[in-house]
Amino acid sequence: MKKEVLISIAGLHYGLPGNDGEEEPVEIITPTSYYQKNGKHYIIYDEVTEGVPGSIKNTVKITGDTLFEISKSGAASTRMVFEKDKIHMTSYQTPFGELLVGLHTKDMRMDIREDRIDVDIFYALDINNEPLSECQIKVNVRGVG
Repeated sequence: MKKEVLISIAGLHYGLPGNDGEEEPVEIITPTSYYQKNGKHYIIYDEVTEGVPGSIKNTVKITGDTLFEISKSGAASTRMVFEKDKIHMTSYQTPFGELLVGLHTKDMRMDIREDRIDVDIFYALDINNEPLSECQIKVNVRGVG
């Protein structure tokens, strides 16, 4: 894959309190850098969040077809790990305080090819040991040009 790519990340949260079963979609599409090292795929991009000063540097690391990680640093920091049938706990530092986040990956599908990467993750999210919602995240990476 080319070094310059576009990443599309679409997330849905189901069953958020007060939403009466409605989905809560979130999506970003941004140009980014891609490289492969020691059999691992890395995608690096900056994220600007409305109402939060500064930016967040995101590094996505994909190991084989079983491990997907997002590391954030800057205005917010965390290391989120998705691994099928496993629960990973992480500290999520935000400008508003720290949260303990639990990620229970129920299903994960990866399609990694020469010219693209597609990842689909289904997980349960809890905050400070309280179940919050069922979630889905879709990540698509494509070469530019």
